[in-house]
Amino acid sequence: MKFLEHVPLAPYTTFGIGGPARWFAEASSEDEALEAVVFARERGLPLFILGGGSNLLVSDDGFPGLVLHIASKGIEQDGDLFRVAAGENWDAFVTHAVELGYAGIECLAGIPGTVGGTPVQNVGAYGQEVAETIVRVRALDLESLGFVEFEAADCAFAYRRSLFNSTARGRYLVTRVAYRLTHQGQPRLEYADLKKYFANPPHPSLAEVAAGVRAIRREKGMLLVDGDADCRSAGSFFKNPIISAEHYARLVAAHGSAIPSYPASDEQVKLPAAWLLDQAGFKKSYKLGRAGISSRHTLALINLGNATASDVLALRDAIITEVEAKFAIHLEPEPVWLGPSV
Repeated sequence: MKFLEHVPLAPYTTFGIGGPARWFAEASSEDEALEAVVFARERGLPLFILGGGSNLLVSDDGFPGLVLHIASKGIEQDGDLFRVAAGENWDAFVTHAVELGYAGIECLAGIPGTVGGTPVQNVGAYGQEVAETIVRVRALDLESLGFVEFEAADCAFAYRRSLFNSTARGRYLVTRVAYRLTHQGQPRLEYADLKKYFANPPHPSLAEVAAGVRAIRREKGMLLVDGDADCRSAGSFFKNPIISAEHYARLVAAHGSAIPSYPASDEQVKLPAAWLLDQAGFKKSYKLGRAGISSRHTLALINLGNATASDVLALRDAIITEVEAKFAIHLEPEPVWLGPSV
């Protein structure tokens, strides 16, 4: 296993932004992952686990410790159970499952990144979440240096959340995820964009739904395509906020009844962050220095060319401040920040 020094991190992210890692290594197996963790521990180095870099914004100063890139491969199938190595490309796994006729993740096609990141963020889109299909998560405990397995019920899945990015953030390195899919299951067509896309014909196949999701994502600049400037992003930059029904009622009274919303649990309401940005004046193609908003998707903050992390943070802060002033809602960024606290 090689440990490299001063490796630029920008090429490992979809944003194309970030300084160098003091140390960098790539793990193709659990043994190599453990070796890298021991390397960092013996030298007192901070450790960061890097997957596909699709949900990451790296500081301009880089990272002073060891960045461990997870590159493990392998898909094992046992009936409707798929055990997938953390380094596998997520969209490639979706394609694999759909081609075999398995439903459950077809609406998650086109999402960049690796399998290991899906349980961490509870990745979801177009009416599906991975929490619906995850059975078990295998991980390396960075405290005990032993491998542990979590049943789905132990992962504390919620909207864009899990045990791994909340109460146990930074403790576990995901090495494998097991998904239970449905053979010859029907595709999920609950999301408005998908219903509209498949109005005619009304009964698409799993493969057609996956292809349709990718087409919709591409229209919105949310599909990684070489040469597409709108793709230099980390996807949706802000989470859709969930507020109390009482707060929502106050907003309706103050701003009118045309505030889009979706029901959430425990008498709460979910609002589309894209609508909030638009109402606060941050529309598509908005620019602030070398950072901006996608011309096709309001929630995607993009690198307009040679942008720095500081440029993106300036735009982030401007949006958060204005939305909070107008709606008393504090938007929460989705991407992981790698660098000093900001």
